[in-house]
Amino acid sequence: MKVIADFCLVPLGVGVSLSHYIAACQRVLTEAGLKHQLHAYGTNIEGDWEEVFAAIRRCHEIVHAEGVPRITSTLRFGTRTDREQGLADKVHSVEDLLAAGPDHGSADGAGSADAGGRAQ
Repeated sequence: MKVIADFCLVPLGVGVSLSHYIAACQRVLTEAGLKHQLHAYGTNIEGDWEEVFAAIRRCHEIVHAEGVPRITSTLRFGTRTDREQGLADKVHSVEDLLAAGPDHGSADGAGSADAGGRAQ
């Protein structure tokens, strides 16, 4: 099963500069062959369920091995079975709507609202 995850790893007890540890985790994801994209508050990861979660575990192992006594992580993830959709697809669908202008919504009209914020 394919999964898209939003993963944020925060090393604790090692000061305020954490980029060294985040880079170590990014190397794990690259070595695992997973599609991933670093952003300001975490990393989006795309791949097979087992491979993604094994890499997340490996990130924890590597960062602990570098002397970090404690790590807290947040993880949001999603799967879908109706069609394949990757990280880029999710972003492009929103960008396409933005490029089309404010009068364009979803194909089924879901999520539209009037000027008062009430669902239509």
